[in-house]
Amino acid sequence: MGEQMSTAVVIRAQLRRLRGAAGLNQEEYGRRVHYSPSLISAVELGQATPTLAYLKRADEVLGTGGLFVALRELGRREREPIWFRPWLEAEREAAQLRCHGAMMVPGLLQTADYARAVFRLDTALSPDRVEEMVAARLDRQSILGGDDPAHLTAVIDETALRRFSEGMAELMVGQLRHLLDCARRPHIRVHLLPVGLGLHAGLFGPFILGWSADGDWTGFLDNQIGGTVVDEVEGMATLLRRWESVRSDALSRQQSIDLIEEILKPWT
Repeated sequence: MGEQMSTAVVIRAQLRRLRGAAGLNQEEYGRRVHYSPSLISAVELGQATPTLAYLKRADEVLGTGGLFVALRELGRREREPIWFRPWLEAEREAAQLRCHGAMMVPGLLQTADYARAVFRLDTALSPDRVEEMVAARLDRQSILGGDDPAHLTAVIDETALRRFSEGMAELMVGQLRHLLDCARRPHIRVHLLPVGLGLHAGLFGPFILGWSADGDWTGFLDNQIGGTVVDEVEGMATLLRRWESVRSDALSRQQSIDLIEEILKPWT
């Protein structure tokens, strides 16, 4: 049994135990947390994964002091590779994020199907591990929701959106529609680097920058076998210069939305 699974088992066991200790059957408990008894049963049997909203409500009704949300966070961290966890902490604290996606749609803007296809490119990953990583990626995207979301500016190479190869059309249609939905949200800006641009600084590779409320910058570089957190002054200065370069070469927000719609049109 993996680490993520053991955390999930603990959550299920504690949900059952504390509900029972409160003297509530599934029907009564469902009325209090505003979820159906069938969903309560599915969660406790491991047939459904409890959402953050579900666990927040369980914490409130059962008076746990935030136990279930804390356990969920622990499980979410365990699903991520060890080398990625330092960046994950910085990303969750960031008020602003600046992301350059060179040849793929950035993880924060991926659909589940797109993420699954990306992870399946690593043939060493088992199907179960792929699903764990997809769930972790979707959890990671929660920083873009809620009442006080992080502000994201993403620059993406147009070629990343034109991968409509055989068997990929439906997946890419879903991804581009999702990207359009994201690009129209007030706290998310998507800018495309057009195909005809030629050489540009983004060809050095993908990266993401996070700015925290206390004014500190942290960066993250992807590579073929992992990733590297960048927080020293010289490294951050280089990444900020690269960011200014790719952002200045990219299309405007509306031009980018129009181009995504143009790319999508023949496939819908």
